[in-house]
Amino acid sequence: MQPKVKICGLTTQEALEAAIAAAADFVGFVIFPKSPRHVDIAGAKALANTARNRARSVVLLVDPDDELFDWVCAEVAPDLIQLHGHESPERVAKLRARGDTAIIKAIGIKAPGDAEKAEPYRRPGRADLILFDAAPPPDAGDALPGGNGLSFDWKILDGVARRFDFALAGGLNAENVREAIRLTGAAIVDVSSGVEKAPGIKDPQRIVRFLETAKSTSVAAR
Repeated sequence: MQPKVKICGLTTQEALEAAIAAAADFVGFVIFPKSPRHVDIAGAKALANTARNRARSVVLLVDPDDELFDWVCAEVAPDLIQLHGHESPERVAKLRARGDTAIIKAIGIKAPGDAEKAEPYRRPGRADLILFDAAPPPDAGDALPGGNGLSFDWKILDGVARRFDFALAGGLNAENVREAIRLTGAAIVDVSSGVEKAPGIKDPQRIVRFLETAKSTSVAAR
């Protein structure tokens, strides 16, 4: 089985077109002012409109209030919203119930057993997809919740793919994505900083290389 690929943190039409041309399955836009990949609502809407019917669009939000969540759903109309903050399972359920937009919930991983944090989010009416990402280091202060270029020990996810499909993020690039897929069995791989030439600046050539490498790697049968 071929893994699907998400290119996250896109901010320009040029990078978006490169991702779509190279057969990205998902394209992601970050609405979070602290991120170097932040785009405003109008920017996200323009990018999502370009991607419409060509790749599935994902808007990343961090602990959004109801107003922002509803605004994004109405104005940007993404296929999915990725919650990348400290949203509780109950909060995820409330947001999921506000509309028809599917939810991805990011879970930070740093130690054995952390994958079990996903279980409360997998109940009906909560997250539609779990994304495992590297947790920020405890001494990172005001670090971003994701997109820090950090990876984790992928062996922590041993056996998870036999229970459910998930997305994998955290320090992925064209050099290590093949091994990440082999070790974890991730159904989706998600890259942001690993295809950049500077924080927030995507490199179309790196996007193409990542996609070619990931899509030429097979996910082991469960």
